[in-house]
Amino acid sequence: MTISPEAPADADARRAVKPVICYPNDTLPVPNLPLYRQARQAAVKTGEVLVQPRDAACFEVPAGHFFRITSVEGPQVGDLNLWNRADLSERFYSGKTRALHGTHITAGERMWTSFPHLRPMATITEDTLGWYGIDPYGGSVHDVIGTRCDPYTGNLLAGSQYHHCCHSNLTRALAGHLGLPLAEVEPHVHDVLNVFMCTGFTRDTGQYFMKASPVRPGDFLEFFAEIGLLGALSACPGGDCSAEHSSDTAACHPLLVEIFAPAKGALGDWKSPPRNGYDRSHGIG
Repeated sequence: MTISPEAPADADARRAVKPVICYPNDTLPVPNLPLYRQARQAAVKTGEVLVQPRDAACFEVPAGHFFRITSVEGPQVGDLNLWNRADLSERFYSGKTRALHGTHITAGERMWTSFPHLRPMATITEDTLGWYGIDPYGGSVHDVIGTRCDPYTGNLLAGSQYHHCCHSNLTRALAGHLGLPLAEVEPHVHDVLNVFMCTGFTRDTGQYFMKASPVRPGDFLEFFAEIGLLGALSACPGGDCSAEHSSDTAACHPLLVEIFAPAKGALGDWKSPPRNGYDRSHGIG
């Protein structure tokens, strides 16, 4: 039996209650963007990886170095995973990043690591799509709300066996980089930063939507590595995600990852942020 809920007499008043920000971020440690940007000016390129369409690749970034993700040929979105390169259990925590900064992140905001570490792992220093803001549909770029296209949801919804979605791409790339079996590394693949992807939630149904990315060749997102990083980036099989996100027919393009080393002494007395200071007693002892 289906029960249709009846609105109470004060329904309008209940809906009119003003929201409260769950995690006011005024006390978050503020990244020293002027220092990072000054250090970046004389930084020297030390390596690059060209991520092929409908595939993924890994890269490593030492603490205190920079990396840049660039759209090089045509509109293309990418799914980014990050780990502490010395400890895969410390990885990007999209949910807490979303709670602290919002649904989409840009220059001056950070990617945070998973519990029990919860510290900055990468700071966005430059974003050439920062002009986009929030459009009339509620869409914006660089989201931390989507999980990554994956074969399990495809199988659930359509009975498909698609192997070049971002989850599978990231799994293959990580397994190849570490020389480990797919089954061993797959649990380390996690929710992503959707680089360049334009997304939001519909106002009427609350559903996650995507629309054509505004990214142009030459646009980039640049980061400062707060800790030593292992990264994996997938060039999504949806291309600019204007129509679908797991496709062998969408126009797809490569993405370029470049790593840059600052000059010796350029960061002064900067140090990697320590792990979170919670005592982990959880009320016992």
